[in-house]
Amino acid sequence: MHELGIVVHVIDMVEKAAEENGVSKVLRLDLEVGEVSTIVPDYFRDCYKWAIKRTKYMQECELNMIIVQGISYCRDCKKTYRTTEYGRACPLCGGYNTYLVTGSDVIVRDIQAV
Repeated sequence: MHELGIVVHVIDMVEKAAEENGVSKVLRLDLEVGEVSTIVPDYFRDCYKWAIKRTKYMQECELNMIIVQGISYCRDCKKTYRTTEYGRACPLCGGYNTYLVTGSDVIVRDIQAV
């Protein structure tokens, strides 16, 4: 379960930002999670709930996960398509000259603090 490592890394980043900006507590964390990022959202939430209990600023922090669709682009037919429905092969032309455009990252979108 690699989710715990990612949770710890994200929390470390947010705690450092809170410390550097002199906030008293972090209320909400908006996190974009790509649907092909290999993160299982339920596992991530469970790890997050466990990990924030051990923080200085995030003990009451709400996690808002925004799932970003996996979208690929086909260089042959110049179209995009939903990666999770079709995989690497373009459903429009059948070609494999494709690459992932969105949906593989984990990004801190917003931090709300007081």
